[in-house]
Amino acid sequence: MSRRPFCVAPTAPQVRFRTGFTLVELLVVIAIIGVLVGLLLPAVQAAREAARRMSCSNNMKQIGLALHNYESSTTRLPASWSHPGNATGDGWSCQARVLPYIEQIALADGVDYSAGYGAALITTSSGTQRIASFRVPTYLCPSEVNDTLRTDDTGAPKHYPLSYGYNAGTFFVYNPANQTTGDGMFVANRYLGFRDCLDGTSSTLAFAEVKAYTPYFRDAAAGNSLPIPATTDEVCALAGSFKVNTGHTEWVDGRVHQTGFTTTYSPNREVLCAQSGTIYDVDWTNQREGRSVTESTFGAVTSRSYHQGGVNVTFMDGSVRFKTESIDLGIWRALSTRAGGEVIDEG
Repeated sequence: MSRRPFCVAPTAPQVRFRTGFTLVELLVVIAIIGVLVGLLLPAVQAAREAARRMSCSNNMKQIGLALHNYESSTTRLPASWSHPGNATGDGWSCQARVLPYIEQIALADGVDYSAGYGAALITTSSGTQRIASFRVPTYLCPSEVNDTLRTDDTGAPKHYPLSYGYNAGTFFVYNPANQTTGDGMFVANRYLGFRDCLDGTSSTLAFAEVKAYTPYFRDAAAGNSLPIPATTDEVCALAGSFKVNTGHTEWVDGRVHQTGFTTTYSPNREVLCAQSGTIYDVDWTNQREGRSVTESTFGAVTSRSYHQGGVNVTFMDGSVRFKTESIDLGIWRALSTRAGGEVIDEG
């Protein structure tokens, strides 16, 4: 019996599956992720800035409430600066005077308002330090990029900056010879009251944002009858002693270039002046308060912020609003006068 030959069934061809990406596919995925991140990042940044702006607004609301509580307790508003009776004229700011009303009672207990702030000390858990070098969180905007301690030449703590300045009026601030003061709501060596706010508390500025470590000119001693500068170039021409980055770095100091602002220029207006080959956005004061018995203080101290398009402000009624940098200059100045008699239409 013959046998049939053994037949082997043909095997199916082996199929191999790829388990990875090609380089081109990987690059395409990375590019897509990059595009999505690029689209998302501005939205995230905008959300963060909105949160910072809201926190800043809350700080200013707290300062407005502190101002009202101070007035309720003392029946008057704080002076912007008052002469301490020493040669330096280092008088306390109105921000220092409302410390008890922003939950800084321990810090306020170390303040002697009859003396200057220069030698005032406070003992903390980490030791003894100058009150001037103490960081007051309520006085700092979360968007402030220079939330940094200022030190002296030896590196020791000296001052801490702030982000909110008092309303010192339009330009003229103080004449030490006859004790006349400016048209703002806070004035030197005098304690006004709400009764002095004849333009109405809802139409008069109390505080506005300022930038820490602002360059400024000081002590130009250009006279006692200066007209308000029409252009920023006029400020550059007035000049004076130039300080590269110490404006608005001393929350204790009541002088206008440290804790105040004026409405000489609209919010965020650049005042660009050249100094030693470098262009700076500056403030200017004719004479520091307390440094002369004859020379008047005038100030072009601009309200500035890191918020896009404008600044937060507190009005005398305690309300907080956002004022755009495109606000009409006439309206901006009218908002800073306490008794200008203007009829303000903000549109």
